[in-house]
Amino acid sequence: MVIDKLSEINKYTSLHPRFAKAIDYIVTTNLLNTEPGTMLVDGEDIKAIIMEGNCVSEEESLASFECHNTYIDIQIVLKGKEKVGWRARTSCSMPKGAYSEEKDVLFFADTPTLFFNLQAGMFSIYFPEDVHAPMIGDDPIKKVVMKVRVN
Repeated sequence: MVIDKLSEINKYTSLHPRFAKAIDYIVTTNLLNTEPGTMLVDGEDIKAIIMEGNCVSEEESLASFECHNTYIDIQIVLKGKEKVGWRARTSCSMPKGAYSEEKDVLFFADTPTLFFNLQAGMFSIYFPEDVHAPMIGDDPIKKVVMKVRVN
């Protein structure tokens, strides 16, 4: 997992072969003024999902404590703030059902070992090893989730 300020995102282009293209899209697109929806940046290899709405309770977010196998998430808070729960996938022992290949998600009933706060202008990167529960809070939020295919 990575947590940093958006102004530092260019430091991470070498973490994955597709990150340079994803990060170029992030820094050259006026995401704050982009309408919610899904944009294909590089076919199914890189997608941008713009979301706007209210954060949820910790209990509601933890009901979807998730990780992914096919995509890495780069989540950027554009407006508002959120609390996120995190736990290493290797320390999770309570899967909730089987992995859904169609939705690229596996849920866990485990609890986070760490909570942290993100505010506008910050981002986090979740690799397949990172189980995460985002969007915890009381306020409205606008964020983008870049989905970057692993292979």
